Amino acid sequence: MSTLVFLLEEPSARAMLQAVLPRVLPPQVTVQYMVFEGKQDLHKRLALRLRHWRAPDSRFVVLRDQDSDDCRQVRAELLRLCAEGGRSDALVRVACHELESFYLGELAAVEQGLGVPGLGVQQDRRKFRAPDALANASEELGKLTQQRYQKLSGSRAIAGHLRVDGGNRSRSFNALLEGVRRMVEAG
Repeated sequence: MSTLVFLLEEPSARAMLQAVLPRVLPPQVTVQYMVFEGKQDLHKRLALRLRHWRAPDSRFVVLRDQDSDDCRQVRAELLRLCAEGGRSDALVRVACHELESFYLGELAAVEQGLGVPGLGVQQDRRKFRAPDALANASEELGKLTQQRYQKLSGSRAIAGHLRVDGGNRSRSFNALLEGVRRMVEAG
């Protein structure tokens, strides 16, 4: 595999991946990002984009927030669209419930990235032990950071501090990284 293409619902996901992937991928893997204008746009145009992709040796990763939808249904629909686009081998990952769950899974990274002292010690509080269960992760992150967190700039600031060794409490973040690693190893 020479190119890994990420199909994303929003620019903040690209910002996060741009900081995380260089620490996960070998240097010979080229990464490209295709950012859609929200989840509806992603669903509407995904199959067509995949069908018309012409660069050989490309593999695809689709990342979308779960939001209030059923995670299994979202994943099944994205897998169907990938197959419709001729790319049934695409890796589909759903951030449960939102991308911000990844950040709530590692409050020390939020503390470092946004300069909000004392956040890391809150990781063992009940609600942050399983951040993927929080349906309002972006709202919670805003409260924790006294509204310093903004989607795009916050993603840029925090993502470089996220651990990529499985130490994040967000299972969906760890599943994304593990899936990407397996895809690269399989070639």
